[in-house]
Amino acid sequence: MVPPPGPTPANPQLIQQFLSSVLSQRGPSSLPYSEDTKWHIRNHLVSLTTAYPSLDPKTATFTHNDGRSVNLLQAEGTVPMSFQGVTYNIPVIIWLMESYPRQPPVVYVNPTRDMIIKRPHAHVTPSGLVSIPYLHNWVYPSSNLVELAKNLSAVFGQDPPLFSQRRPNPNPNPNPNPNLGHSSSAISNSGYSSYSGYSGSSGSVTPARPAIPPRAYPPSPYGSGGSFSRVQTEDPNEVFKRNAISKLVEIVHGDVAGLRKTREAEMEGLFNAQAELRQRSEQLSKGLKEMGDEKEGLEQQLQMVLMNSDVLEGWLRENEGKARGRLNGVDVDDAFECIDVLSKQMLDCTASDLAIEDVVYSLDKALQDGAIPVDEYLKNVRSLSRKQFYDRATAAKVRAVQMQSQVANMASRLSHYVAS
Repeated sequence: MVPPPGPTPANPQLIQQFLSSVLSQRGPSSLPYSEDTKWHIRNHLVSLTTAYPSLDPKTATFTHNDGRSVNLLQAEGTVPMSFQGVTYNIPVIIWLMESYPRQPPVVYVNPTRDMIIKRPHAHVTPSGLVSIPYLHNWVYPSSNLVELAKNLSAVFGQDPPLFSQRRPNPNPNPNPNPNLGHSSSAISNSGYSSYSGYSGSSGSVTPARPAIPPRAYPPSPYGSGGSFSRVQTEDPNEVFKRNAISKLVEIVHGDVAGLRKTREAEMEGLFNAQAELRQRSEQLSKGLKEMGDEKEGLEQQLQMVLMNSDVLEGWLRENEGKARGRLNGVDVDDAFECIDVLSKQMLDCTASDLAIEDVVYSLDKALQDGAIPVDEYLKNVRSLSRKQFYDRATAAKVRAVQMQSQVANMASRLSHYVAS
């Protein structure tokens, strides 16, 4: 049972001070609302109490179905409704849950001990929970508590959810007819009209916790406590009805658990598929990047080939006339002309290196045939090897200088192609 809440403010100024105080608390005793929504909650409650002074905001302990208890804000009081030309006050409790105002509040009809909830009712469960279209269509931030109270009044005016019992009855009729009570003009001791327990526009309302049927329906977590007597029944029809409802609830819970396991397995499969697709996407992205890099490298190589082709074509055009003029008496030494000093030096070093290679080969043959003595062979090979070493070292240095010059020339030509 939830303990009754403490006293609440009695005028608009005190209500605003009360809301500002409880919503500004920090620490373990603070209300479990999001910081960015506390100002909206305060404005909603202030507007509600201004439009409906019979509803008072307060804090109370709400117990969830899983047994958790949390301190929340509620608006407790009465909502006026008009039925057949007469105004009645319906006692209600509006709980602002932790997710409010992004999610709708929870509304309970809070009958007094001499009131009974109409069964069946299209919008009120036997435990008092209210379910109207406005709550189902709740949209943040346009929905608010004032419009909710107006919709409650309109829905209750079409189908009143409560009726009063004139005297205690151990075996009450499970389907009472509110029209029978409305035909009588007698007034009960609690100040409510004999129809449906609603106080008139001039009556006062003192909310109390309703009776909770044993195991037939979930308990209604009303925020105010009080002594009340639970109606006992031994009617076999009622017992059978309770047992049937309990069995149906167990079956539904079992089906919900099975569906939950199936959906969890499906979600796990979807998560695994999502991870595999993400991995494949990364592999495809990596492959595309490598192909792009390879394409860029091939384009650079193609550019270099085109530039070298231009150089060779220019050389052929330049030397084609010379080759025709010297076709009959071509001198081997004059067949190639060096364009610069480095090329001439590279040609001389390469020719000397190859000539020394041939001489050393001939000396080896002469040594094998016994044409020259060993000491003479070694002396000549030593001298030739020294000169060959210098020629090769010089050729390597010249090649490095030529490579640097060629790279610089290609870079200048590439910039020329890009600019054009």
